[in-house]
Amino acid sequence: MRSYSIQEINEVINGVIYGSTSQSITATEQLEKATTSEISFIGNKKYEKYWSTSNASIAVVNEDISIEPGENRAFIKVKNADLAMSQILTLFAPPAPIFHHNIHKTATIDETAIIGEGAKIGAGCYIGPKVEIGANAIIYPNVTILDECTIGRNTTIWSGTVIRERCHIGSECIIHPNATIGADGFGFRPCEENGLVKIPQIGNVIIGNRVEIGANTCVDRGKFSSTIVGDGCKIDNLVQIGHNSKLGKFCIMAGNSGLAGSVTLGNGVIIGGSASIKDHTTIGDGAVIGAGSGVTGDVPAGKTMLGYPAVEARDALKQWALLKQMVCGPKK
Repeated sequence: MRSYSIQEINEVINGVIYGSTSQSITATEQLEKATTSEISFIGNKKYEKYWSTSNASIAVVNEDISIEPGENRAFIKVKNADLAMSQILTLFAPPAPIFHHNIHKTATIDETAIIGEGAKIGAGCYIGPKVEIGANAIIYPNVTILDECTIGRNTTIWSGTVIRERCHIGSECIIHPNATIGADGFGFRPCEENGLVKIPQIGNVIIGNRVEIGANTCVDRGKFSSTIVGDGCKIDNLVQIGHNSKLGKFCIMAGNSGLAGSVTLGNGVIIGGSASIKDHTTIGDGAVIGAGSGVTGDVPAGKTMLGYPAVEARDALKQWALLKQMVCGPKK
């Protein structure tokens, strides 16, 4: 079991220690559940009230905390408790699943594929013709990577993922279980003779560096060019990214949100959970789309949109307040 003193932990996060404790720390836990050997954190002043009943010996806290740690307890004050706690979690993270051999004997790897130095490929994987896998990439069991794909160095692809032909994934990415990269876009047109005619989807998907794609998320290939996910984007579970959409750098999409075809997101756009974005819509840099919102038109940079259909946040709040007044009557 790993064990750290408060001084050793502080060497990682470079905070300021207030109070003192001789207790060694063996794990992390939320305030309400923590034991004396576990470290917790207070990322918001509204959670200060839980410290008095918590058994945690140490908490990582923001600099503006207004309470004292108490006897044989201590705080480590930092500028951002959430970020500091993410560093501490790496100290206690359990080891990744073990590969006894870099390439499992049951993996099927085409003779034309290029496997980089130190790459690991698990049981039951299929690596197709002309695939290139970068150095130190990790491909967990039962992943399918079809013809002419490229996988960057230090990228991790978890079990059940399917990466279809000619798609490209950058370096230091994480693709979680059962994601599908490069499925056909949803393209059909009415036809008097045959009802609905499928439009061939002959493009691909290009994913930048340090991108994370959640479990069961689908990124569809372009109709005749590329669907693009920019560097540093973080995509939650159960997200749909439609064909020919283009995401800038460092975008966030929360669970169950979706982009229809040919949506463009600028840099740093945040899409809340279950929000939906109409096709051929452009959302500017730094815009925020609230959870459950439905966007039907372009959104300028920096705007926050709420509601269904989505309007500017301040207008949505006014509408909701007026509706509540109409239903419930004015405040007395």
